[in-house]
Amino acid sequence: MSACISQSEPLPQTPPRLEETPLALRLVELTQDGLPLLEDPWAWLAEQLGLSVESTLDLLKRLQAEGAIRRIAAVPNHYRLGYRHNGMTVWDVCDADVPRLGALLGAQPFVSHCYRRPRRAGWRYNLFAMVHGRSREEIDSYREHLRYLLGDACSADDMLVSSRILKKTGLRLSPVGAKLARETAASVSEELHRLHCGQALLPQRRSDLC
Repeated sequence: MSACISQSEPLPQTPPRLEETPLALRLVELTQDGLPLLEDPWAWLAEQLGLSVESTLDLLKRLQAEGAIRRIAAVPNHYRLGYRHNGMTVWDVCDADVPRLGALLGAQPFVSHCYRRPRRAGWRYNLFAMVHGRSREEIDSYREHLRYLLGDACSADDMLVSSRILKKTGLRLSPVGAKLARETAASVSEELHRLHCGQALLPQRRSDLC
């Protein structure tokens, strides 16, 4: 399992450029259930969008840079791997030490996520680390190990244990939105292709100007 250190501040949400909006919607529709298990899923995605692979990857990178897409990553089902016990360990540490201590906790092989979170009224904890194990005893031992690593840098801690599994999904388009994405993306892709081939999008007959 890999770990990431995440800030609590939201990323800026800048919409894609106007001419890319239909293609972005279509891209979301095509990938909202995950990429297909193909040798080259990017080529498949580019074909569906009517773009080159380079243009498709450029669109993905731009949407990710602008905050419309948070990240692209594999999502393993740890329950099927036998890791059915989960605990979100929470720690009260000095705010200035969070980057250093977060990196320390996130480097542990049994930690999948490590976050900095703001303190709230009645909630003193500002560093979170999710641990996974095959038993309650195992995740309890992981918590003890993290406590040992933090030492005197931690003034208090707790662990929130999962009680049930919730279905986790990413962004989903409504049926109406998906239909709109297909129709408008097809039109935009055709125009982009014509532009790429040097065909001017101008009226062909004088009557078209009326």
